[in-house]
Amino acid sequence: MNLTVYNSIVNFIWNIADDVLRDVYVRGKYKDVILPMTVIRRIDCLLEPTKNKVLEMHKFFDEKKIANQAPGLKRESGYVFYNTSEYTLKKLLREPEHIKKNFEDYLNGFSDNIQEIISKFKLRNQLETLHEGNILFKMIEKFTTNKINLSPEPVKNSDGEILQEGLSNLGMGYVFEELIRRFNEDNNEEAGEHFTPRDIIKLMAHTIFLPIKDKIEDGTFLMYDPAGGSGGMLTESEKFVIDDEGEIRSKAYWHLYAQEVNPETYAICTADMLIRGEENIHTFFGSTLKTDGFPHLKFDFMMTNPPYGKSWKVDQEYIFDTKKKEILDPRFKVGLPRISDGQLLFTVNMLSKMKTDTELGSRIATIHNGSALFTGDAGSGESEIRKWIIENDWLECIIALPVNMFYNTGISTFIWILSNKKKEKRKGKVQLINAVDVFEKMRKSLGNKSNTFTEEHIKQITQIYLDFKESEISKIFDNSDFGYYKTTVERPLRLSVQITPEKLELLKQVKAIVEFDKISKLLIELFGNSIHDDFNVFKEKFEKGLKKKELKVGNKELNSIYDNFSYKDETAKPVIKKKTKELSEYEPDSELRDYENVPLKDSIEEYFKKEVLPYTPDAWIDETKTITGYEISFNKYFYKYQPLSSIEEITKDILTLEKETEGLLTKILSFNI
Repeated sequence: MNLTVYNSIVNFIWNIADDVLRDVYVRGKYKDVILPMTVIRRIDCLLEPTKNKVLEMHKFFDEKKIANQAPGLKRESGYVFYNTSEYTLKKLLREPEHIKKNFEDYLNGFSDNIQEIISKFKLRNQLETLHEGNILFKMIEKFTTNKINLSPEPVKNSDGEILQEGLSNLGMGYVFEELIRRFNEDNNEEAGEHFTPRDIIKLMAHTIFLPIKDKIEDGTFLMYDPAGGSGGMLTESEKFVIDDEGEIRSKAYWHLYAQEVNPETYAICTADMLIRGEENIHTFFGSTLKTDGFPHLKFDFMMTNPPYGKSWKVDQEYIFDTKKKEILDPRFKVGLPRISDGQLLFTVNMLSKMKTDTELGSRIATIHNGSALFTGDAGSGESEIRKWIIENDWLECIIALPVNMFYNTGISTFIWILSNKKKEKRKGKVQLINAVDVFEKMRKSLGNKSNTFTEEHIKQITQIYLDFKESEISKIFDNSDFGYYKTTVERPLRLSVQITPEKLELLKQVKAIVEFDKISKLLIELFGNSIHDDFNVFKEKFEKGLKKKELKVGNKELNSIYDNFSYKDETAKPVIKKKTKELSEYEPDSELRDYENVPLKDSIEEYFKKEVLPYTPDAWIDETKTITGYEISFNKYFYKYQPLSSIEEITKDILTLEKETEGLLTKILSFNI
C-alpha cells in the first residue's frame, strides 16, 4: 500500500474527532466513537456492492418463512457476515430527521458475528450522546465522504483512471493500529500496548517460517497468538507465508487463532478475521491466563508479544490456591513467576499447546524483556520455567533487539525462538544473536519507537540465525552453559559459655525451670564464672552433672539454659551436632550461611576447593540443599571492554571545552574561589 495514501486516511479519520466530537466528548473519550465507526464503515464498504442481492434474498426467505437464513445471506454478501437493514451508511444521510432511529435499525440489521463486535465496542451506548449533541449525522457524513476510501476496491473515474487506491485488509490493519497508537499516546496511556510494530513481526515471521519453508508448501496449519491484540501479528505472518511474491508462497490452508482480553482490540481483531473471510471465527474474548480459550487444540505456529512487567494478580485465584499453596491450572504446573510479572506464563501456555505427533512439531516466537532471561534465583518460578524449557531442548535462539523498537517502551527486548523438533545441528544448543546495533533511526519517532528495521536488517539477522555460526554478534552455547548449581555453604556455629549473676537472674524468669536453685548451684559449682570456649565440653559436663544430682530437665528447658549462657565467639570451638567414628558433623551458623553458584559443567567439589576453602577453611557444602537454576545474561557473553581515557585525552577534552565556552569554566572556578 502507498504510504502517503495510508497516512492520509489515518490523518483524515484522526481529524474527524476534533472536527465533530470536540464540544460533546472529552478528548479521552474520542476513541470510544472513532474506532467502532471506522470498523463499521469498513464493513459497510465491503457489503455495499452486494447490498441489493442480500435484501432480495432476505425478503425471499421471509416470504418462505425460512428461519435459518445465515448460510444463504452470507453466500449472497460474499463474506461471512451481512446486513439485512434497508440502509447503508450513505443512505442514512437521506433522512437527517430520523438519523438516530434509522442508525439503530442499521446496526440491528447486522449478522450475529458483527453484533458481538458492536457489543464489545459498546457503540450503542454512545448513540444517545451523539444524538443529543446533534453530531450523529455529521459523524456519518464525515465517514462516508469521498475524500477517503475505506473500500478494498479503488475509486475510478469514467475513463477507468484510478482516483483513489483501494485499502487492503492489511492496510486496514495499519489504519486501526495507528489510530489506537495515537489515541493512547494522546491520552498518556500505553501507546501501542495492543500491537507490535510490523518490522518486529516480519523478523519473527522470517525466523519461524524460513527454516521449514519446504515443509509448509501445502496442507493445513494452525497459527495462534494468546495475546492477540488487534490481530496484526497473525495477519502479517500469514501474509509473509502466502504472499505470491514472497520466499515461501505457501498454498496451504491457514487457520488463525487469537485470544484477547481488551474488548476494543478484541473487537478489531474479530472484525479483521471476519473481513479476511474466516468462516469459523477463531477469536476468544478473555484473559488467556484465567481461561484457555482453545483448551483442546494444539498449534503448528505460535507468536506473541505478551505484556511484560504486568501483574497477574487479577488471574491468581484461577491459577493458584493461596491457602493450599497449590497450582490449579495444569498448564502452569512447571512453576509460577512472581505475581508482579506474568509474561513467562504466556510462553508456558504456548508450550503446553505444542504438537508432538507431527514431523514439523511446533515453532514459537515470543517477545520478552530482560527480566524473563535472568530474574529469579534457582528454585524460583522464573528459573524453574527456564530450566524446563532448556532441559527439554526447546530453546533454539534468542535475539537481543535494539532499544526503542516498540511504541510503548524503550527498554531492552528479546525475541525467543522455540521448537520441539530442532534440526540436528541445533540439538542441545542455543544460539544468542546480539542485534542491538542493527537498526536505522526513524526520521520521526512514534511514541517510544525511534529505531526500526529495514528489509535489509531483517534479512541480515535472519541469515545469521539460519547460518548458525559463531561471529561477533552470534554465539552458540550448549544448553548446560546456562545452568548452575546453587550450593549452600555452611560454617560451624562457635559458642563460648560463661555463668554470670546477671544471666542467672535472667534464667530465673524462665517459669518452666522448676528447680532453678539446684540448677544454679550446679552451674556455679561446675563452671564458676570463667569463660569456657568449648560448648561441647560444657554441655557434656553439665548433663552428666544433672544426671548425677538426679535433676530432671526437659529438652525445652535445656535449650533455654544453653541459649541463656552461651554466646557466639569466632575463637571458640565448633559446636558438634553429631559425631561418628570417622568425623564430626557441626551445627551450622545461619548467620554465616552463604551461597555459591557453580556452573553445571564444573565440579562442585573442585570449585569448592578452589574458590571457598582458601578463604574459609572451616566451611562445608550442605549437599541436601543443592538445587539447579538457569539464567541467560547477554551482557556476560557480549560485553566489550571500553578502556578509560588517558590523562592526556582527558586534559585535551577539558582544554577544548574551555576554549569552546570562551573562558566560562575559568570564570566559574575563579568565582568559587
